[in-house]
Amino acid sequence: MKKSKRLKRPYLKRSHLKHSYKASSFKGLLKKEDNVISLENFKPKESEDLLENFSNKKDMQELLELLNQFILQSYKVEKEFKDYKALYEWVIEILPQAIWVMNENGSFFYKNSLANQSHEVFNKAKLGNFNTEIEHENKSYLVQQNSIQGKQIITATDISAQKRQERLASMGKISAHLAHEIRNPVGSISLLASVLLKHANEKTKPIVVELQKALWRVERIIKATLLFSKGIQANRTKQSLKTLESDLKEALNCYTYSKDIDFLFNFSDEEGFFDFDLMGIVLQNFLYNAIDAIEALEESEQGQVKIEAFIQNEFIVFTIIDNGKEVENKSALFEPFETTKLKGNGLGLALSLQVVKAHEGSIALLENQEKTFEIKILNAS
Repeated sequence: MKKSKRLKRPYLKRSHLKHSYKASSFKGLLKKEDNVISLENFKPKESEDLLENFSNKKDMQELLELLNQFILQSYKVEKEFKDYKALYEWVIEILPQAIWVMNENGSFFYKNSLANQSHEVFNKAKLGNFNTEIEHENKSYLVQQNSIQGKQIITATDISAQKRQERLASMGKISAHLAHEIRNPVGSISLLASVLLKHANEKTKPIVVELQKALWRVERIIKATLLFSKGIQANRTKQSLKTLESDLKEALNCYTYSKDIDFLFNFSDEEGFFDFDLMGIVLQNFLYNAIDAIEALEESEQGQVKIEAFIQNEFIVFTIIDNGKEVENKSALFEPFETTKLKGNGLGLALSLQVVKAHEGSIALLENQEKTFEIKILNAS
């Protein structure tokens, strides 16, 4: 009987291995410089073959540690990227501009919230030139366009307030110039009217009185215009609120109106700190506006204007109540040169607001059953 030959285990030479490396060779795929791990020449298929040929547990452990560091570093970089992305988006959102970023094919790459609310502005903006101004719904927009890295960037900035300030500054200069030029001849006419009144008979005297009222109104407009253009500074002195009541009653005699109106004055006899001349102008403006509102009503209802003044804590408070026509455009109530009255110039309430702010106060239209304006000024020296 022949002896059976012992089967030998196949011997696999290193040259037979398509991929046979040590752990150090695999670790070579991971490059670490300045505590930053980067993966170079990484091929998933080759990496699987390499793992199959690891026999050294130490090498495997080192490799796993490097991989773990690499993964942790990747998470850190990803988090930093997301944080920076959120920061940039927040900065873009708080910018007072509508921003559109477009791809070359015309699709949107990015839009901020203002851009999402301004579709019609965008349609007008994309038709404009590099830097242009467009008008939309009574607002002015500055449109700017630029291209970078294949993206077209369009921005639209609301410059309505800036344009308004420029317009008001221009109108203020013109008005101040006209007021200054008119002031001297009006003063001469007013002086002649006073002389004429002394020599007028009973028949012509009412005509001269009306002439004086008209001249007084012109002088008041001139004074308001010059004050508005120069700016307001309150010179506060301590005096009784009753002095303002007397001034209002005297000013009432200089104003012309046709309807039957009851005037109720209720001024406290307390003393406070305020600029008498400036606050007199403010209260006159509101008194005359109340009269004009009653005159504007078509109904022949009995008119009533009630004005009160009192001290409340650290404030001096004035309330003006009338049963005249309601305020039509509340948003433009204190806008200079904006008026719905035929004989108004649009400066009365704008000037009044400046005076009240100079007294560290405020003006409010109260939402009551009656039309009520409330003026508060700080009672301080």
